[in-house]
Amino acid sequence: MNNKITKSKFTPTVTPPLKRKTAAAKKRTDEENIFGCKFEVFGKVQGVYFRKPFQHTNNKAKRLGLVGWCMNTDEGSVKGVMEGSLENIIEMKNWLQHKGSPRSVIQKAVFSANEPLVSSNFETFSIRR
Repeated sequence: MNNKITKSKFTPTVTPPLKRKTAAAKKRTDEENIFGCKFEVFGKVQGVYFRKPFQHTNNKAKRLGLVGWCMNTDEGSVKGVMEGSLENIIEMKNWLQHKGSPRSVIQKAVFSANEPLVSSNFETFSIRR
């Protein structure tokens, strides 16, 4: 029996642990990013269920998965904020500008730029009074 210890030629290398990408570090597409946009719609948009809860604007925003709010102004317009995917923001802008509620008459709609957000500021779409 040989009790002699010999030196191994194998030199272990230390491999660093794999780094996992955090949600913030992952590259995200526009569809995954959250954008925010302010809007104001002018014309005959009050008294026509444009912003009434569970009615047109509210329903459309919720169907698109948007969050935010809208409200009537003292000047006769409807203004609000919407947040969600860029694709759904664009679709909602188009709807606000050209369709609205069946009885509304939209003269114009004004939108802020689509601003990228780190996270959403709202949990749902709501009506403010």
